[in-house]
Amino acid sequence: MEFMQADRETSEALQPGLLDALSEVPFSELESESSPAVKIFRDHGGSNLLVPASFGGLDATALQAARAVRALGAVAPSLSVATAMHHFSIGTLFGVADTFAAGTDLDALLLRRVADERLLVCSAFAEGRTDQGILSPTVEARPVDGGYLLSGSKKPCSLSKSMDLITASVGMRQSDGSVEMGFLILPADTPGISVHPFWSTPVLIGAESNELRLEDVFVTSRQILQPPAELTEELSELQEVGLIWFQMIVCAAYTGMASSLVERVLRRGRGAAADRAQSAVAVETAAALTEGLARRIMDGDTDNDGLAAALVTRFSVQRLIAEATAQAAELLGGMAFISSSEVAYLTAATRALAFHPPSRTSTVDGLIDYYAGNPLVVA
Repeated sequence: MEFMQADRETSEALQPGLLDALSEVPFSELESESSPAVKIFRDHGGSNLLVPASFGGLDATALQAARAVRALGAVAPSLSVATAMHHFSIGTLFGVADTFAAGTDLDALLLRRVADERLLVCSAFAEGRTDQGILSPTVEARPVDGGYLLSGSKKPCSLSKSMDLITASVGMRQSDGSVEMGFLILPADTPGISVHPFWSTPVLIGAESNELRLEDVFVTSRQILQPPAELTEELSELQEVGLIWFQMIVCAAYTGMASSLVERVLRRGRGAAADRAQSAVAVETAAALTEGLARRIMDGDTDNDGLAAALVTRFSVQRLIAEATAQAAELLGGMAFISSSEVAYLTAATRALAFHPPSRTSTVDGLIDYYAGNPLVVA
């Protein structure tokens, strides 16, 4: 079997023609601020990868998704990062539908539109604050007559230029003064929502990661999912599932980017055979770990222990990718680095895996406590 053959065959089976269409666009254009990649992705049905078949989607398994996303990351890094957020949001939307959506606007009609109209969903959970967890939003929903007003900032927010729907976390002030988390879903053209430049580096700029501002955005109670107190445990479980899926998807995306560099080494026969094999083994180990996490998801192993396994996978993949890309860049040589920006670009892009939540440093204490026999708590 050729390098990445299974990944490309999976992508072609689910999203025919997507990889070929992306490959026809120059790499520099795909990775630019005006990239056509998102439109190509939508046109080929990529947005429906994880939408259940009952809602008209492709209903990909976790393993199929991991392989398809890896193949995508090897061709269009920015697109793989942007759509990782879409896939995460889709998983969250359909995950909350049965348990929390009664009496809200998140009903079957809206969810079916996601597939029928190939809607793109952005994930506005990050707030760009150091030491601020994605599960502790600072944007609060202020009660007003007939609903709530929202004000605040979410950044970085991928797919900000192409989004049709926005999912976000908001704080819901309780009568005792405490703040509980609510989930929000809004059309992207809701009054008061605006997009502002945020991503200053050229690396992964095609992911459309900008700042999303909310200025007195009015929402009704039907647009916010606030689980009742008796469903707190179910909400915690849902968050764990969402974090596990997210780790799997970003691991697949960045493994794909690293695979692109390693494949160049293999095709060009650069360096000694042992060195080429070592580079390939590192990236294939990352892929195998990601697929192992996907299989755990398919087996329903998505509890607290599954989350610990997901974080171990993520940080192991992070290390293996750094090893594989560093060696691949060295084997490709200085002339390859000088004559094309792609080697430097891919090497830099793969490093961004370390910046996705939760960070390795923020989970150290939680993992140590977990291995001492306590539940894993993600800050």
